[in-house]
Amino acid sequence: MVDEGRVARLLRGVDERTNRLTEQRANVSQRRHDTLWIDGIKYLFVTAIEGCVDVAHHLAASERWAAPDTNAAAFAVIAGHDVLDDALAKRMSLAVGFRNVLVHQYAAVDDARVIAALDELDDLTMFVQQVSAWILERSRPPSPLDDQH
Repeated sequence: MVDEGRVARLLRGVDERTNRLTEQRANVSQRRHDTLWIDGIKYLFVTAIEGCVDVAHHLAASERWAAPDTNAAAFAVIAGHDVLDDALAKRMSLAVGFRNVLVHQYAAVDDARVIAALDELDDLTMFVQQVSAWILERSRPPSPLDDQH
């Protein structure tokens, strides 16, 4: 059974981090050479994407869908059950790759790529929206109109 409270907390965290990243777009020209600032941006990306991964794994496990063998595969699993659209699931899988580079190759990450990613936050927002809509739909009581054709 999906723990809707847990999912809501995770989605709020993703949303908050996405909003903080969005706010930082205005600071790029002044701060792009500030290593502490760029490290903070990287951390926000890592934790936002990790929140999405946690949600995807939780939904797959709690609904007893196929067990994803990778973090990227978790998005395909939930897309297969109409939580996400397929195109977003593919882009979220790519986001996992970006997160992995940030975590495992931290010193070698191209800061220009990280800064460019500040203009690519729509997928995180769409993830929150699509999962929230799925949760809302499944918790909505059935309407008598649902049976009419």
